[in-house]
Amino acid sequence: MASGADLRLVGVTKRFGAFTAVDDLTLTVPRGSFFALLGASGCGKTTTLRMIAGLEEPTAGQVLLGDRDVTPLRPYKRPVNTVFQSYALFPHLSISDNVAFGLRRRGVKQHADQVEQMLRLVEMEGFGRRKPSQLSGGQQQRVALARALINRPQVLLLDEPLGALDLKLRRQMQVELKRIQTEVGITFVHVTHDQEEAMTMADTVAVMNAGRIEQLGAPVDMYDFPGTAFVANFLGQSNLFAAEVRGRNGGDVLVEAYGTRYTVPSARARAEDGTVWLGVRPEKMHLSTGEVPSGHQSVSGLVTDSSYMGVSTQYLVRAPWGEELTVFVPNSGVAAPLAVASEVTVHWRPEHAFLLPRPAGETHAPVADSEEVAA
Repeated sequence: MASGADLRLVGVTKRFGAFTAVDDLTLTVPRGSFFALLGASGCGKTTTLRMIAGLEEPTAGQVLLGDRDVTPLRPYKRPVNTVFQSYALFPHLSISDNVAFGLRRRGVKQHADQVEQMLRLVEMEGFGRRKPSQLSGGQQQRVALARALINRPQVLLLDEPLGALDLKLRRQMQVELKRIQTEVGITFVHVTHDQEEAMTMADTVAVMNAGRIEQLGAPVDMYDFPGTAFVANFLGQSNLFAAEVRGRNGGDVLVEAYGTRYTVPSARARAEDGTVWLGVRPEKMHLSTGEVPSGHQSVSGLVTDSSYMGVSTQYLVRAPWGEELTVFVPNSGVAAPLAVASEVTVHWRPEHAFLLPRPAGETHAPVADSEEVAA
């Protein structure tokens, strides 16, 4: 792989009139990685992708592949290909001719072996003579991927590529896309609003919010220890308590939330003074109708709702201060389901909590609108 395959954005800004879609964005996508831009509709992720592809011109900043500034280059002069949600296959051409289209435009005449190789890569061998209308949505998406990869781009851009597929097929294609990326070693930049999709496939995830990168990192690190309240509630769910730091005790930060004292290890604190969010993921919380294990921290409450979700049951528990906590309980068959109106104690281990900065006076954590996330 050539050293120029790294993608870098330096101070990239895009304005549409008075609206700033992308705001002074600087990031580096490692060579050969699977990189996801994750965010709700309107956050700037698709505009960013279009600037990388050359379909939009930045208002300011540079787009570089390695040390080469490609900002002024037209789309067809960039070593970048894009796979769209709509597939964009030519209906009148066979599958083989669709895949070979880019090679023919470049004047490559002997392309049959390359086409077969690509169809084999995406597990579509034997389909070369068919037309797109004879394929399922998932098969068409594989063909669109083969057509993009046959040109051996330095960077492959994927714009919500699985959005039109049903849930089962989408999950299957997530695994396939990651397998293909690992096999070909090309840098993939994947734009999506689907948190599960980003976490399943990407080596690195960048969560975008209002044209900026809210947090960037490995999916497991960002989920386990989010950097902001927005990320905590966008990448999965979090229970966030409005709290205030009251001091230190050895390696722990002491906080108070709604009249109760809690401790959080300092290694799990992104803020250690003033007003903070005390956060715990729903699956790290437990429910008890009896004694709480030694060393656990707790809140008493009342079950207000339960939703069976297959592998787990989601319980909503109203805390004494009126907010509802979300708790995921595995359906292991060990304990009987809890009825609505049951009095329970929600408890967790201190090392499973985290502290995040909280603006003074803010008592409700910011979170993307659910309709936006699903858009």
